[in-house]
Amino acid sequence: MPALLSSLRSTNPAWPGFKSMAKRDKGQLLNVSAKEKSVAGDLSPLGLPPLDKEGFLRNLEDWSAEVAKELARHNNINLTKDHWEILDLVRAYYQRYNLSPAMRALVKAVEKQLGKEKGRSIYLMMLFPGKTARLISLIAGLPKPDNCD
Repeated sequence: MPALLSSLRSTNPAWPGFKSMAKRDKGQLLNVSAKEKSVAGDLSPLGLPPLDKEGFLRNLEDWSAEVAKELARHNNINLTKDHWEILDLVRAYYQRYNLSPAMRALVKAVEKQLGKEKGRSIYLMMLFPGKTARLISLIAGLPKPDNCD
C-alpha cells in the first residue's frame, strides 16, 4: 500500500490500528472534515486537494510546489534540487506529449535533457525509490503512467 494511503487510513478511526498509527508530525492528529472527503469517499490529508484511491491528484490543475512537497513527504521523500529537476522535466514531458512517461521513456528524456549521468534508471531510483515512474508522476501531479500498476 502506498505510504500516502497508509497515512490516510491511519487517520480514520474506522480503520483497524487507528490508535497505534494516529500519531503525526509533532504528535498532532490529522483531522479531516466531511468537506474534505472526495467524491469516491477517499480522505485527503489536510492541505491537499482531492486524491484518487491511489493517491494521485483528481484534478491536474490542483498541483503546486506545496502540494508536491506534501505528496513527497507522505512518500518519505525530502525534495531537493535534483528531485525538482526531474519533476520539472516530467511536467514538461506531459505538456508536450499529454502522457506521463513510463520508466524507459523517462530515462531517455532525462538523458537527452540532463545528460548521461542523470539519464540512468539507477539515478532515478535513488531519488525516487520503489515504483520510480509512478512515484515521479504522483509527486509531479500527473496521471499514473499507463503501464504502471
